[in-house]
Amino acid sequence: MGVVIAIDAGTTGVRAFAVDEQGAPVGWSYQEFPQHFPRPGWVEHDADDILAAVRSTLADLVARLGDTPIAAIGITNQRETLVAWDTSTGHPVHRALVWQDRRGAQECDRLRAEGHEPLVRQKTGLVLDPYFTATKLGWLLSAEGGAVSPTAELAVGTVDSWILWHLTGGVDGGVHATDVSNASRTLLCDITSRTWDKDLAEVFGASAAFAALPEIRPSSGVFGRTAAGNGVPASIPVAGIAGDQQAALFGQACFTPGMTKNTYGTGSFVLMNVGPDCPPPVEGLLTTVAWELDDGTVAYALEGAIFVTGAAIQWLRDGLGMISEASEVGPLAASVADTDGVFMVPAFTGLGSPWWDPYARGTVTGITRGTNRAHIARAVVEAMAFQTRDVVTAMSAAVGRDVIALRVDGGASVMDVLCQFQADQLQVPVARSAVQETTALGAAYLAGLATGVWGSLDELASHWQAEQEFGPVASAAAAAAKHGAWLKAVERSLRWAESTAT
Repeated sequence: MGVVIAIDAGTTGVRAFAVDEQGAPVGWSYQEFPQHFPRPGWVEHDADDILAAVRSTLADLVARLGDTPIAAIGITNQRETLVAWDTSTGHPVHRALVWQDRRGAQECDRLRAEGHEPLVRQKTGLVLDPYFTATKLGWLLSAEGGAVSPTAELAVGTVDSWILWHLTGGVDGGVHATDVSNASRTLLCDITSRTWDKDLAEVFGASAAFAALPEIRPSSGVFGRTAAGNGVPASIPVAGIAGDQQAALFGQACFTPGMTKNTYGTGSFVLMNVGPDCPPPVEGLLTTVAWELDDGTVAYALEGAIFVTGAAIQWLRDGLGMISEASEVGPLAASVADTDGVFMVPAFTGLGSPWWDPYARGTVTGITRGTNRAHIARAVVEAMAFQTRDVVTAMSAAVGRDVIALRVDGGASVMDVLCQFQADQLQVPVARSAVQETTALGAAYLAGLATGVWGSLDELASHWQAEQEFGPVASAAAAAAKHGAWLKAVERSLRWAESTAT
């Protein structure tokens, strides 16, 4: 039936990724795009840069595939990032406001003080945090944002909707839609009814743009067909969309309630499938729609969102010049037995689950004259595992049972030193997927499921394989002692920006 292509529009770059009928990778192309930091805590992208990277990687991948037929296209994307554009021109009206952007922190404080958080938690499963899309849209429509007028030509949405609109024709009739997993991350969607909520839009000052929101559809189903000029042949069905972390849960074949995965990307995200019924809000965690299939099957998930993991490796490379390539971190961290008492809390833009503190800032503690760059590198790697342990602990408490295994993926999961330390901290096996790009794989699976490439979830599950499994080798007591020291370091990072504001 041909290959399925996934467009994985991440935070720092776009990957076009093709898989065959066995779910095996058969080709890919990748292109980075620029990041913009206009003020401390502000993070922006030029949506045209993202679109150019999509088209470029698709064209490169299609050239590599030659005459291989393409059965379908799926899209997965950095979530919560807001794009606003003029449908008469096809151009953005402002830079995209990225999920890492913190400009809405004070607005969240105000809404919390006014007592809105219980309603927000009950309807969305999320918390009042600038991480999510709604405060970004409210800012864009405000006098401070100043660049956006809610005209009939305005379209707003997450990155998937921007890509879909252009792929399916753009100004010549592009489809303005999103899937339920992305919608559930905006603070504007009631996740029980899976519809946009006017009361929430009013809370966030986004009512004027309510009509500009995309149509919410299932994650697996034909959204539209490609138009010419996008790097792929015309008339290919775009048949799957999911936010990156929900796509990774799907790509890890976590179809049974209780199955759990972690993706180590720019940030890290732990998701547990909790089944078809929307659970009540859980302290320190998010409730999200994992996916909805074309037949109406719905899965919800508990999620712990860790803002910075792989981004800390980029900081070692680009900010400190400590390494020249990200791939150096694993061997460098493994060159020392431990951090020699150094702990790094990468709260560059606040802390996510289970702390939810937008005013936390990064700290490095325990430095001595004997500290070297290997110790710092290992502290960055260990911070990924410590943060994951914090989330898994909260998740296990919420569902009343321990996580018995963790499936992992994402760029940093290639490091054996990380996977082993993660197994030690959790005291459970950590299984690394044979296909690292499970985010793209999930988007491909959703698209292929809708177009008959695969017939069922059971068939998809049969394709999943572990590349390697890591069992705990450190004792529970030793792991707990290290984790206790980590928590002391976290305590020093909390509310830092608030305490130094004056």
